[in-house]
Amino acid sequence: MFRKNKTHEQERLFSHFNDLDERLKKRLLKTWAPIFYEHVFCNIDEAPFAALYSDDNGRPNFPINILLSLEFIKHWKDLTDEELLEQASFNYQVTYAIGLRDLGEEYIARRTLYHFRQRVYHHMQEHGEHGDLIFDQFNKLTKQFAELAGIKTNEQRMDSTLISPNIQKMGRLALAFDVLLHAVQSSDEEQLPESLKAVLEPEFKTNLLYRTRASSTQSRLENALELGQQLLQWVQENNLELSEPQRLLSRFLCEQRTWNEAEGKWIVKGNDQIGSDSLQSAHDPDATYRKKGHHAHSGYVCNLAETCSSDNSAQIITDYTLARNIVSDVEMIKDRMPQIKERTDLEDFYVDGGYYGETVEEVAQSDHVKMHYSALTGKKPTVGKMSFAEFEIENRQKICSCPEKQEPCRATFDDKSKTLSAHFDITQCRECPRLNECPVKLQKKEAVIRVSQKRVLADETRQLLMFGGQKEITSKRAAIEGTNSALKRRQGMNKLRVRGLHKSRVVVGIKIVAHNFQQLLHGLKRLAQKAAEGINRLGVPILQGVSLQN
Repeated sequence: MFRKNKTHEQERLFSHFNDLDERLKKRLLKTWAPIFYEHVFCNIDEAPFAALYSDDNGRPNFPINILLSLEFIKHWKDLTDEELLEQASFNYQVTYAIGLRDLGEEYIARRTLYHFRQRVYHHMQEHGEHGDLIFDQFNKLTKQFAELAGIKTNEQRMDSTLISPNIQKMGRLALAFDVLLHAVQSSDEEQLPESLKAVLEPEFKTNLLYRTRASSTQSRLENALELGQQLLQWVQENNLELSEPQRLLSRFLCEQRTWNEAEGKWIVKGNDQIGSDSLQSAHDPDATYRKKGHHAHSGYVCNLAETCSSDNSAQIITDYTLARNIVSDVEMIKDRMPQIKERTDLEDFYVDGGYYGETVEEVAQSDHVKMHYSALTGKKPTVGKMSFAEFEIENRQKICSCPEKQEPCRATFDDKSKTLSAHFDITQCRECPRLNECPVKLQKKEAVIRVSQKRVLADETRQLLMFGGQKEITSKRAAIEGTNSALKRRQGMNKLRVRGLHKSRVVVGIKIVAHNFQQLLHGLKRLAQKAAEGINRLGVPILQGVSLQN
């Protein structure tokens, strides 16, 4: 049964805090603990978590704000569960931060943490992004942090980074064995044929994986896939319902084999025929494959948006999303930009060339956001050829005149193919001194230019990069790579301790809230230093004398 935790709001006459020496009490109030208590713990909205519990049955839940605060602290300090429980039991800073005033006031069992996480994971799995309880808390706390530290959100930057779940990198043969073993283990061993029972024997793994010559790997893989097919046929013949591991096996067989009509049998696909969305682990069906540069990666991609105004005392993450690593940067920014605009004062967006696209520009224009690209991907323009940025073009749909101020006889726009056309006087074009540079094509009676709207946009963007302060754009965007690095080094986001897209999304959200709290501490410390020096001009509340020690 759900119940909000309000006991911390009632001051107590007798507590360990009141018994502290005044000097220790003063030192405690200058650390991170009271800031966490006031601006994180007290601002956690427990109401949405009521969906995790019964309305009228069972014992009252363990306080949500304590459990969630412990999760934030765990990922902020990158602690194990054992270390977290030890800190919660014997570290008075942690005790104070989670609304308790006596050591041992609440006994926190390891199982309590596990059950809470399990409820959050299941809720996320059932409701998808609409049931992301952690993102709702992130959004509320981020607004609180921005107001407290006077952080402007009109200028932001975006970048993506690859993240690995808790899975091992495997070759096709090792993966085939793992998938087959889990499918066999989920079956009734007593009813299995002898050929499939052999899979459970330790010798089977040894012979399949470790006593295999490189030349016989293909035949061993065929054997493993054939046993998988036998298992699925056995399930079908006995009218049994497929278990989850067996469904995964069925998917794996479809991805790894193809039917050969000429030979009338299944054959193993070549490595280059395996899709990037194919199964990467028997333990994580959501992970996908991507090769970036010279590095192969299995897992997910995390896309971050962060403030970048030079007036800010610190920069905080304003948005995040986690997806399979085959999702492109263009797809993610198209989805996230309207939501970021709705929640913040976004006006200028600094990104790299991977986010460039015609549809991205359309979304940016509709949201009144100005895009700044540090570079562009794709084919570079030919040297000595005229750029369409030199033409006078109205709304990227009508060519009004060429760089030599010649107006077309007629100009059209094909909305279906997104193509601009312009017909010029051929006599004037032949006499033009820049004819060799011009993209115009001379026909019998007229000179014609046809260009895609995408090309026009690309040329305009390249011109802005050349003359619009590319150095400043690159400088503003580059710092977010440091944020990704900090999340991986400090918050352990490089290799997560969970598997699956939904669990990973929950954990990444908690880590980002923890990162933002660290940034809040940095911001408040800088503001306090400026206030002490008499140069604070932001007009935000300053915590005088706060040392913000960790």
